[in-house]
Amino acid sequence: MGRVLIMIGSKSDMEFAETCQRQLAELGIDSSIEVSSAHRHPERTANLASEAGSKGYEVIIAMAGLSAALPGAVAAHSNLPVIGVPLPAAVGGLDSLLSVTQMPPGIPVAAVAIGSPGAKNAAVLAARILALKHDKVREAVERHRKSL
Repeated sequence: MGRVLIMIGSKSDMEFAETCQRQLAELGIDSSIEVSSAHRHPERTANLASEAGSKGYEVIIAMAGLSAALPGAVAAHSNLPVIGVPLPAAVGGLDSLLSVTQMPPGIPVAAVAIGSPGAKNAAVLAARILALKHDKVREAVERHRKSL
């Protein structure tokens, strides 16, 4: 059914990761949460991103605030789809949103809304990506859409 790796830069971001994980679970998708800062743990971050595919993950969701470098760092080390969730920090999260969206050509990061709405949308977007390959996920996405 596909697996999603959720990465956060700090334990203080856990509430957003758990929101995302709950939404994935409602769609029948297995996920794991890893804490790894792009700045404090760059080698760990690179290893998690580069090894995600070989560990069975098909999509990575990366959440970060302030400089919000984590989604870009993850995308630099993985060919999996990366969904960036900007988290509220300074300037209401606008700084994070801009960091997530302003990636150089060739290293894309899909961006969703700031904070909890973005965490939920990241899960749904990951499900839509997985639905291209997994019929049960496609069915769950269709049910979710009808329930809105």
